[in-house]
Amino acid sequence: FNEKRQKFMKIKSLFESKFIKVFDLQYQEGRHYYNATRRDEEDLVAAKSTEEFKKMLPDAVSCVVIWNPSGDDEKSGHEPCLLMNREFRYPTGQYLLSVPAGLIDPEDCTGDNDNTAPLIKTAMRELHEETGLKVIEKDTVSVINPCLFSTPGMTDESNALVKIVLNRDSLNGMSQEGAVGGELFDGFDLLTKAQAKKILEDGVDEHGIYYSVYTWAALTYFVADLWLSLIHISEPTRRR
Repeated sequence: FNEKRQKFMKIKSLFESKFIKVFDLQYQEGRHYYNATRRDEEDLVAAKSTEEFKKMLPDAVSCVVIWNPSGDDEKSGHEPCLLMNREFRYPTGQYLLSVPAGLIDPEDCTGDNDNTAPLIKTAMRELHEETGLKVIEKDTVSVINPCLFSTPGMTDESNALVKIVLNRDSLNGMSQEGAVGGELFDGFDLLTKAQAKKILEDGVDEHGIYYSVYTWAALTYFVADLWLSLIHISEPTRRR
């Protein structure tokens, strides 16, 4: 179906700016669908072949960041925590409980043929920009999912999910001073498993504010202890 559809799909640009574009996708005579995207016309997901689709990089990376001190005894204060921030999201008009995240830059895609390398590089850069923390040798970084669509009914926006486990006893140097462009932050949240579970159960954060699907994914991944499996130091981390 995809290959047949491509033969008659007509694409028309309706609006273009630096960070967002809108295209009219005519997929049948007289039938139109509108797509909000970060991509240029020649790179639209809708126009890719199935093989190109399978090999594409996402637009951005969202990070599941877990602080994992050396002890795990709750009474001693060494319980692992999910590190999240509060970022102002303009379309919602609210500071949302969020994961460190950002777009993949062209320089993140150089030097490696492996599609996971740009994801790892972006995750490490975004961690530093949004938390002030750098990945060190004893931390672990790995890809959870290489490409997820957030709202495919109206946009081809996509994110990879990358896990960063901070295997250290302190988070000295944590800061949000690395914000770029229009990014606005309002502090961090270090969530225990119990706190993360409550936010999942409530459907809102402790302030009664809704959150994104990527925050939900991070909370679920942490609460389900999925982060404890397949921990390894990524190849790009070793090359640091």
